[in-house]
Amino acid sequence: MLWYVKMRSKTAQFARTLVAVSDGMSYGWTSPMVPYLLSDKSHISTTVTQAEWLETVALIGAFCGLPFTIYFVDKIGRKKSLLLASVVVLLNWIAIGLGNRVEYLFVARFFSGMAGDMSFVAAPMYIAEIAQAKIRGFLSSIIYIMMLLGLFLVYCLGPYAPFYSIPLVGGILTGIQLLVFTFQPASPYYLLYKNKPEQARESLKRLRSSEVDLDAELAEIAAGIERQKTEKGRPQDLFLIPSNRKAIIIMTVLNAGQHMACISVMYMNLHPILNAAGSIYLDNNITAIIFALIMLLASVCASCTIDKFGRKSILIVSSLLSGLCLLALSIYFHLQYLDYDVSTVSWIPIASVLIYAGVFKYGLGLVPIVITAEIFPAKMKAIGMTMADVMFVIGGIVAIQLYQVLHKLGMFMPFYLFAASAFLVAIYSGICIPETKGKSLEEIQWILKGEKPIKNEKNPNTV
Repeated sequence: MLWYVKMRSKTAQFARTLVAVSDGMSYGWTSPMVPYLLSDKSHISTTVTQAEWLETVALIGAFCGLPFTIYFVDKIGRKKSLLLASVVVLLNWIAIGLGNRVEYLFVARFFSGMAGDMSFVAAPMYIAEIAQAKIRGFLSSIIYIMMLLGLFLVYCLGPYAPFYSIPLVGGILTGIQLLVFTFQPASPYYLLYKNKPEQARESLKRLRSSEVDLDAELAEIAAGIERQKTEKGRPQDLFLIPSNRKAIIIMTVLNAGQHMACISVMYMNLHPILNAAGSIYLDNNITAIIFALIMLLASVCASCTIDKFGRKSILIVSSLLSGLCLLALSIYFHLQYLDYDVSTVSWIPIASVLIYAGVFKYGLGLVPIVITAEIFPAKMKAIGMTMADVMFVIGGIVAIQLYQVLHKLGMFMPFYLFAASAFLVAIYSGICIPETKGKSLEEIQWILKGEKPIKNEKNPNTV
C-alpha cells in the first residue's frame, strides 16, 4: 500500500513545509519591495546602498547561523530545530510588518537568514530519515515546491498590496506550521542514533502502514547507524575520508553552482532586471508572477518524475538549458549596451527568463536539495549538510555581490558569467555525480566508497 505510506509521510512533510512557504516569501521579498522602498511612496527612508544590503544581509545571517545549525540539529533533533526556526521566522515577520526604520528590516532579514539556514538543513535531514527510498526524492522535492509557492505569493502581493500584507501572510503561515508540526513524530533515524529504540519504533509506526515490517526496517536502520558510528565523526573527516570528501565536493559544486547559475540574482532582482530589459510586450509585474508560477509548476512536475528519471540526467539537461537561457539574455543586454535597436526583439528577455524559470527549477534548482540529504553518513550528516549549506550561502553572497558590481559596468557582464557557470555544472554532473535514485542511504555510502553494496541474504532489497 504505497499510497498509504506516501500519505503518512506527506502529512509530516506538509506540516514541515508551511514554513518553507514563509522562507520563500522572505527570499523573494526584496525583488518587489526594494522598488517600493526606494520610491516616494515608501514609509521607510531607504538609500540605494541600504536597499542593496537588504539582499546580502539575509545571506550573511545564514552564514552566521551555521554554528547554531550544526549544534541544534544533533543536540535537540531535526524536529525541534525546525520548530525553533519557525519561531524566529514568525518574530521576523512581526518586525518587518511593524518596523518603521530600515534598521528593523536589516535585523529581521539577518535573523530570517539564520532561521532559513537551520530550516533548510534540518528539513532535508528529517525528510530523508522518515521516507522510504522509493519516494524519498518526491518528498524531499516538496520543500522547494512550497518555497516557490512563497515566492509566487510575494510576487503577487508585493506590487499590488500594502506593505504589511506580505508579513501578515508570512506570519499566519508560520503560526499554522508551529501548531501542526508540533504534533508530528521525530525522525526514527535520529531517535535510534540517540539510543531511543522504543520512541523510534513508535515514530516509525506513525509513518508506515500496518503492512510494513517495522522490526525489519528498524533493524536495517540500526545496522546502518552502528556501522556508520564506527567511522570517525570529526569535522576534518569531511576531507580526510575519501567518501566524505567526494560528497562535500559534489555539494559544493551543486549548491554554489545554483547561485552562480543566477538563481539568487533572479529571485532578488527580477523586477529591476526586467525593467532594464525594457520589453514592451508584457508588464514586468505580470512577468514576475508568471516566472514564479512556472517555477512552481516545474517543481511539481520534477517532484513527480525525479524518482522515475533519476537525479543525474535531470541535472545535466537542466544545467545546459539554463545556461542557454542566460546566454541569450546576456547577448540581448550586450546588443542593447552597444546601442543596437532591440525593440523588435524585446520579447527575448521575457522568453529567456520564463524558460529559465522552468528548466532551472526542474533540475538544478531541485535536485541538489534531494542529493544533499542522501550522500552523507549518519555520523557526518549534520556537519556535512551544514558545510554544504556553507557553500550554498557563500555562493549566494558571491553571486549577489558579483551582480551588483558587474551590472553597473553593463548588464550583460554578469549574465555571461552565470551562463558559463551553468555549463560547467552540467559538465561536472555528467562526469562526477553518481545516480542515487532508488538507493537506500546505506547503498549510497557504498557507492561513494567505490565499493559494491553487500546485500542482506534474508532480504535482497536491503544492504
